[in-house]
Amino acid sequence: MSRQVELFLEMMSAERGASLNTLAAYRRDLDDAAGFMAAAGESLAGASTATVRAYLADLERRGFAPSSLRRRMSALRQFFKFLYAEGHRGDDPTTPVESARKSRALPRIMSEEEAGRLLDRAEAEAADPALSPGALARARRLHALVELLYATGLRVSELVSLPRSVLRARARAIVVRGKGGKERMVPIGERARDALLAFAEAARAAGSAPGEAWLFPALSESGHLTRQAFARDLKGLAARAGLSPGKISPHVLRHAFASHLLQNGADLRAVQELLGHADISTTQIYTHVLEERLVRLVTDHHPLSELSRD
Repeated sequence: MSRQVELFLEMMSAERGASLNTLAAYRRDLDDAAGFMAAAGESLAGASTATVRAYLADLERRGFAPSSLRRRMSALRQFFKFLYAEGHRGDDPTTPVESARKSRALPRIMSEEEAGRLLDRAEAEAADPALSPGALARARRLHALVELLYATGLRVSELVSLPRSVLRARARAIVVRGKGGKERMVPIGERARDALLAFAEAARAAGSAPGEAWLFPALSESGHLTRQAFARDLKGLAARAGLSPGKISPHVLRHAFASHLLQNGADLRAVQELLGHADISTTQIYTHVLEERLVRLVTDHHPLSELSRD
């Protein structure tokens, strides 16, 4: 990669707190763009608007989805904005280029009944007296993870990297470090807290008590449970609960947390804070839930409603 790209990635890490995954994605996107620019006889840092447009057209020909096109374009825009701000070039070639139009796809959501079935299955497996100490610790870990995710709506990366200090007090809320290193306070219910304590007890009995740093330790490069391992275990749990594994993921549970709060009267701004969204527009993908609730409110309670008079 060029020196300019390395400087850009350093800036994203130091000034914006970009995660390693985000930095790796930017590197891949810019590397792909640099390859196209080189074939067109230009460097990435010196690319023209025409070549940027040609690159986006090439991505479309390669079958990239609109969301992927927007991500690639976002990487280029931020890179060239950085070059302009640092005086490495006098213009931004992406300014005249339109991004792919964003479709407002609704998030995949579980019903409250489905969430209940998933939690009940996890709880039943965590209470199975026939399990060996090691199997019981694993079952209680999964139960704790599912209870905590549905109770808090954490991002899966936030969930698996929770510190062990979460266990030290029966507080009604925990502090979570989210994107960009920003911290937020997230309430935690007694059911999730009890599941965490039961997991810690089972882990000690199995001789694999949580380590000094992580709540969910594992033999991984990070030292804690990986997102992929949790997603795999969650799909297995869904199958055993009679749910379609293909429709269940950690992110679906996060969506369920937000949607079920709104369905039961929560304020959109409050949900934004709980999810850790920097912009309310991100949370507004759930407005269809609010719309459905308002329709039911009018239908059930307005004095002129046909249904209310029946």
